[in-house]
Amino acid sequence: MKRLVLARRETPTRGGQPLAFLAGLVFALLLGAILLSIAGDPVIDVYKRMFERSLGSKDVISATLNRATPLALAGLAVSIAATMGLWNIGAEGQIMFGATAATFGGRVFPDLPGPILLVAMLLGAVVGGALWAAGPGLARAELGVSEIITTLMLNEVAIRLVVYLQQGPWKDPEGFSFPQIEARPDQAGLGNIWERVHLGVLIAFAVIVVFAWFSSRSVWGYELRIAGSSPKTAAYAGISMRRKVLGVMLLSGGVAGFAGGIELSGTATRLNENLSNGFGFAGIIVAALALMRPSGVALVAVAFGAVQVGGLSIQSIGVSSAVASILQALILFGAIGAGVLSNYRIQMVDRKVVA
Repeated sequence: MKRLVLARRETPTRGGQPLAFLAGLVFALLLGAILLSIAGDPVIDVYKRMFERSLGSKDVISATLNRATPLALAGLAVSIAATMGLWNIGAEGQIMFGATAATFGGRVFPDLPGPILLVAMLLGAVVGGALWAAGPGLARAELGVSEIITTLMLNEVAIRLVVYLQQGPWKDPEGFSFPQIEARPDQAGLGNIWERVHLGVLIAFAVIVVFAWFSSRSVWGYELRIAGSSPKTAAYAGISMRRKVLGVMLLSGGVAGFAGGIELSGTATRLNENLSNGFGFAGIIVAALALMRPSGVALVAVAFGAVQVGGLSIQSIGVSSAVASILQALILFGAIGAGVLSNYRIQMVDRKVVA
């Protein structure tokens, strides 16, 4: 009796993760074409429209880059936690609470000059995101409670908190009985640097570059990688796992909260329960496709931003925007499969040999 097994290659296939991502993209487009055909949708027209409305002109490229910004920061937040072997599934909630903290700053100091208010709101967003991750970080560091469960549960809490604020204490009295929070001060908006690309794109890119450099060149980054790969080695070297776990969770939450502040001051004008828009969950996919490396999240986020923006545009030709979500999932599965096959080969062996 024969069976299929995976055998590690002596030398991994050239190309690594970039090739795996490209393979995943091709796999997603091919399988997506089959699904569209089954549904009776025009495949060529759908893909053409998705490309034209995401990368076909300066205006739509602007929309793609703006969309990619919170995706990249959310992916960075997840990858920071993953460096320690932790899974921050709560970037969605941390984005929301970061935006909530930024909104609070705008409400308290509405008359501050634009640059000062903007900095204050963004710093508030960082602090808010870090605070929202502090509980799961402490629970993991002190009690060994899985951060997967605690961060995931806090996502819904953050969203419900925003709903409560917009229907209660922060309800806009001039909203004509419609429950909404008053818009942020106009001077707290991020200006455009090119077409409709706001300054947050450049800020986010700078944050990613700085952290990628710092994590690979600093003693702190080295200790972080040691602690994540071998806790026993870290303990032998005198590295406090409790401090590292808590510090990493705070940093991860702070970056996710920063994404909420950027989104509030960039694309959005007011806080609402849909501000996070699934960026936190999509950030997990972005981080996974970047192999949890901060240096790779920017490019992957741009690709995902293009898929999301293009996916929203196809509704006008009668195609469900869910196609974009399906393509994202297929890209992930395809890239993971290609990544596995770049390091392993499928071979047929005798079942007795395996046993």
